[in-house]
Amino acid sequence: MSLEREAILSLAAIPGIGSSRLRSLIGRFKSASNIAKAPISELIAAGIDKKTAVVIKNYDGEKFATEQLKKMKDCGAKLTTYWDKEYPEQLKQIYDPPAILFVRGKLKSEDKYSIAIVGTRQPSEYGKIVTEKLTSELASRGFTIVSGLAYGIDTRAHIFALQPAGRTIAVLGSGVDVIYPDKNKKLSQKIINQGAIVSEFPMGTDPDWKNFPRRNRIICGMSLGTVVIEAGKKSGALITATMSLEQNREVFAVPGNIDSPKSIGTNELIKQGAKLVTSVEDILEELEPHLRHFHEREKKSVNEVNLTEEEKIFLNFLSHEPKHVDHIAMETGKPTSE
Repeated sequence: MSLEREAILSLAAIPGIGSSRLRSLIGRFKSASNIAKAPISELIAAGIDKKTAVVIKNYDGEKFATEQLKKMKDCGAKLTTYWDKEYPEQLKQIYDPPAILFVRGKLKSEDKYSIAIVGTRQPSEYGKIVTEKLTSELASRGFTIVSGLAYGIDTRAHIFALQPAGRTIAVLGSGVDVIYPDKNKKLSQKIINQGAIVSEFPMGTDPDWKNFPRRNRIICGMSLGTVVIEAGKKSGALITATMSLEQNREVFAVPGNIDSPKSIGTNELIKQGAKLVTSVEDILEELEPHLRHFHEREKKSVNEVNLTEEEKIFLNFLSHEPKHVDHIAMETGKPTSE
């Protein structure tokens, strides 16, 4: 890791230096190294109170940075900063994007076509089925699925995003080396292989209730929209939905049984204007203005596949909805055996 990145890591650990202030300081001083060398008077002129300016001048972040680097190396994590090209494009556009992200796995440019799927930790059978259906279809069409690795809907969203060899990103309310819940450690390795686990919290940070609202803003911040599948009256998924609206992102909600406590939150979201979702098409229709380049990418990937003339004929008669083999035979004029 470069000395500049170590300097960013050290500054981020100073009390009173949040992501917003760190971005502002680097914008003014051009580098984290310059901030550490700046006189107290210049730091104060940049909007830093005298007490914090003194802390910056006296803070020795070398020990902290060394410990973090060792923990990152031990679990194969890396640091991605706001100024790196790998930093998620969608996330940069929110009100308070994190200045640094710890990452296990790999963030890719195509992750800008991400959709968040969240919901209750104790889903009904209906919620489980809907999660599988929506997640599998979105992943098979090339969308990256973002969620929080929590029990219930989140876990199922990650699992079904991976099954069609899709991509998924898990955002944690702990360090990326502290997998929570513990039961998802095996799943987390699969996510690392086919996507990424990310967090703005330093290595070794334990999960804490106060971390999850900040975690939730990253989940929706990385996504074009958030789909809520079953949420109680005080569900954390509703916080994510609210943050999506604040970030000018789309909010989708799956309607549920009016007598089920698990549907109170989603039904209320629909009453408040969230897009009612009964199929993937409802999501794609709402996101269409954002998907022009996504469709070009889909078309390019199909064209690059080496197909025979007969395969091309069959491909032209397929759609994203299931078709019976007899129906395909009738449309193409080909026998079912072929």
